[in-house]
Amino acid sequence: MRIALIASPFISVPPKKYGGTELFIAQLAEGLSRHGVDVVVYANGESKVRTELRWLYAQDDWPIQGELYANLKDLNHTSWSVNDCRNDADVIHLNNAPGLAFARMRNARWVYTVHHPHVEALSTFYESFPQVEFVSISNFQKKNESLKRNRTIHHGIDFNLYRLQTKKAGYLSFLGRIAPVKGIHNAIEIAKRTGIPLKIAGEVQPVFREYFDSQVRPHLDGKFIEYIGEADLALKNELLGNSIAMLFPIEWDEPFGLVMVEAMATGTPVIAYPGGSVEEIVQDGVSGFVCSNADDAVARVQQARALEPAAIRAYAQQHFSVERMVQDYLVLYREMAGEVPPVKASDVKKQAAA
Repeated sequence: MRIALIASPFISVPPKKYGGTELFIAQLAEGLSRHGVDVVVYANGESKVRTELRWLYAQDDWPIQGELYANLKDLNHTSWSVNDCRNDADVIHLNNAPGLAFARMRNARWVYTVHHPHVEALSTFYESFPQVEFVSISNFQKKNESLKRNRTIHHGIDFNLYRLQTKKAGYLSFLGRIAPVKGIHNAIEIAKRTGIPLKIAGEVQPVFREYFDSQVRPHLDGKFIEYIGEADLALKNELLGNSIAMLFPIEWDEPFGLVMVEAMATGTPVIAYPGGSVEEIVQDGVSGFVCSNADDAVARVQQARALEPAAIRAYAQQHFSVERMVQDYLVLYREMAGEVPPVKASDVKKQAAA
């Protein structure tokens, strides 16, 4: 079986720092390859994924230089990719919304993983392609889409890349995009009220520079509230693994939140606000706490110290391993290729209830 995985051309696969979708594509591609699947990844030339790689654009181009430019570049990259693979790939797996425009081509099987939050205009666009097998990355996301073909496959990560850290240092952590919906201002409030230092890592995109300058920068002192920039894998292991808890006090409906699983992989609990997928990822009292407000979060920080790091990692590994994710996608691909019978709706309900 040959699978073509098409990423956007802007961020390398896997990403050097920011890029949850690109991390997903890299780990899926390499996991499929370990199962003997013939995989080709279409990304940019700076990608280091350990499978066959093809590219039209040589370098990373992030942050994007405007929506019109970005969409034209994405369309050019994707049309080239689809033309290159459509005659020899058993399944073409898209991960960029503009790429769906090519799914009307005949004699190809199409999968699209929905990485974006729910937006009515995108949902209307998706409905134009009933022949595509859509994959939602959380049950919450799936409920918001009225698509003929749609199943949930949670993301997974390679736990070999993350170190279990059983002894924690005396600080809290935040890792994610520096954007209002991610709740960095809430994390700062929680840290100040607990009296525990906070280390913040993440990308400051130009569109959110004013938010960073007005809501985050005034609190930075390099000691109690510290911004340490973007985080690569090594820094993620250090930052997350050594922290008492990772704060995830969001103000939106999170489609998945891969960073929550990364924190758990290091044995660090997640203290989160509810929204979107959060309650699917965090098991309250086992891998962290889902908190209704700042008062609740402040109280839970102390309780987080009592959670066993090895048990946190074991929970995450059971539910969010790359192996489980790869197996779920293999079932989908094999159904599409006619190698196994389709999964019945009744079976899906039984699996969800188990």
